[in-house]
This record gives sequence, structure tokens and C-alpha cells, in this order.
Amino acid sequence: MTNNGVHLSVQRVSLSFGGIQALTNVSLEVGKGEILAIIGPNGAGKTSLLNCINGFYRPDQGAIFFEDQEITHLPRHKIATLGIARTFQNIALYTGMSVLNNLLAARHVHMKYGMSAGAIYFGRARKEEVEHRLVVEEIIEFLEMEAVRKQIVGTLPYGLRKRVELGRALALEPKLLLLDEPMTGMNVEEKEDVARFILDVHELQGTTIVLIEHDMGLVMDIAERIIVLDFGRRIAEGTPDDVRANPAVIQAYLGQEH
Repeated sequence: MTNNGVHLSVQRVSLSFGGIQALTNVSLEVGKGEILAIIGPNGAGKTSLLNCINGFYRPDQGAIFFEDQEITHLPRHKIATLGIARTFQNIALYTGMSVLNNLLAARHVHMKYGMSAGAIYFGRARKEEVEHRLVVEEIIEFLEMEAVRKQIVGTLPYGLRKRVELGRALALEPKLLLLDEPMTGMNVEEKEDVARFILDVHELQGTTIVLIEHDMGLVMDIAERIIVLDFGRRIAEGTPDDVRANPAVIQAYLGQEH
């Protein structure tokens, strides 16, 4: 079980696909309100670990706790309702819908009125719809997307679509935000914008953040603590300075080009 200072606890998690061992006895703890980065070479198991946390994969062994509740075998929608939101390495948006409607779709876990009330659209249903739209409009303003709020997501440049995906995760009002390479494929200016948004979410809302990112300069600037995976095993943990100087990390990741 977790203790009062630990928001997320991953305990000796292992995961395999046929003969491929993706994770082997991986353990980690994330403090409430912390920004933790998980780094490692391609194929190190980083995304697989996030998939176990948010219920996309079921680990073969081990346990995962969030706010003292075991979530190892909970379905994804139940994990989302607990306050865990996720962005993906490969963008997963409704490309035929507008920015506004993509964010509204993410509000479903907070919708309380039933189908009959929603169908006739009055009273509580209408009031709740207004409240959800206000939340979404605040996120659009926060992420500086006012100019594209009504545009179809599929027509947007890649960097803006990644920003929409972050907005959709924020629309869930997460306590824990899992970010899988949120800046991949972006130019320097776009990366700096997203880094600023992440830091603002952390500072203004106190959100716990677990980040996977290959841009080591940004990781070192953003993260309070870093865990390093290699071939599905945890090989190092520490502050950015500790990790930067770790010989095992230099050999496994920082000294290689990917």
C-alpha cells in the first residue's frame, strides 16, 4: 500500500508479450504534486509502463496503487474516473471534430445527468452543459488555442494537434497526468510552449505529472526526479544532476543517438 506522501505506487510490475519481456520487476513511487520523468532508449518499456498504469495493459505480475487504492486490474474508464489522464505518443483525437468538441468529449466522466435528461436538454442537463463548456473554454484559453477553437482537428498542424491532446487530458481534471512524449515532432518554439504549459499545470493546479520525453534538455529543465529504464528494467533514479552523471545512464541512453 502507499503512504500519505505517495500519490502513485508501482510495485514489482512485470509485463511480457509472448517471448518478449517488456517490463521486469519495475517499481517506482511518485509523490503527490511531483513531476517525475521516465527516460530510456527506444524499446526500454516506458510506454508499456504508462499503459499498465492507465489500464491499457494488464501486468503479468506486480501491483499498482493510486491514492491507496489498487488499480492494477481496474478497467480504463474506472481509472479515468479516479483522476488519471493520459496523452499518447501517437495522437489519438477525433480528427473529424472541432477542437472544442474534442475537449467536450473528454468531459464525459464528469457528466451526471442521464440520457433522458440529455435528450430533452433542459433543467439540470442544460445547466451542466453550460458548466462543462466553461471548463473547456478555460482550457482553450490556457493553452492559447482561441483562434482554432472551432477548427476541425484533422486540418490543424501537428504541433497544434498535440496541444489539443494535452487539452483533452486536462479536460478530465486529472489528479495524475501521464504524458507520453508530448513534444515529439515539434519545433523548438512549440516545445518551449508545451513545457511552459506543463509547468503551469503543475504550479497552478498542483497536478502530479509523469512524463516520458526524448528531449533530454527539456527533461532536465522540467523534471524534479528522473527514473531510467533499459530493456524493461530500472537502472537508475535521482535528480537530473544525479542521472546526468550516472555512468550506466550514459552508456544506456545519454551517450547514444536514437
